[in-house]
Amino acid sequence: MGILSWVLFGLLAGIIARCIMRGKEHMGIFMTMILGIIGALIGGVVSTALGFSNVSGFNIYSIAIATVGSIIVLFIIHKIRACKKA
Repeated sequence: MGILSWVLFGLLAGIIARCIMRGKEHMGIFMTMILGIIGALIGGVVSTALGFSNVSGFNIYSIAIATVGSIIVLFIIHKIRACKKA
């Protein structure tokens, strides 16, 4: 995948993850894109470690894996912010 595909893929996964996991994070479009790209990387590592088939290309399965990875990242962000408030 080219760099533009990674940007669009990350943006899509980040938007879906932010819609599923609501919170008070104030992220712009750039940070949402970064969230999706990091989520795709984490989701790919986790799915490979669990023995799922290799994730490649721009398809529904890859978007689902990237979204799950983005939700994991958002969960960690929420926990870190909760610890800072306490």
